[in-house]
Amino acid sequence: MKKALFTITLVIMLAGCAQQTFSIKDNVSNSSYRQKQTQHFFISGVGQEKYVDAAFACGGRDNVARVEVQQTFLNGLLSLVTLGIYTPREARVYCTTQKVSP
Repeated sequence: MKKALFTITLVIMLAGCAQQTFSIKDNVSNSSYRQKQTQHFFISGVGQEKYVDAAFACGGRDNVARVEVQQTFLNGLLSLVTLGIYTPREARVYCTTQKVSP
């Protein structure tokens, strides 16, 4: 019974991913992925902050559509293997695509 409970708990912990999405502009269907950045945290990120300059990545703050921060399966696996000492996350910036006139 203990072995089955341990296995179920381990599967649930490994399957869990987290994602936060910050939508700057609503209903932007023509947004394109612009920048991906891996953020490195230690000791589960307690008391640590990372910044993403979305305005710089998109060429101005008016071009920012949304920003996402995600802990993927591989990030969670690395965190599990290091017992929470190293906890990476991925940040992505999406920009509005602007039509260039010829």
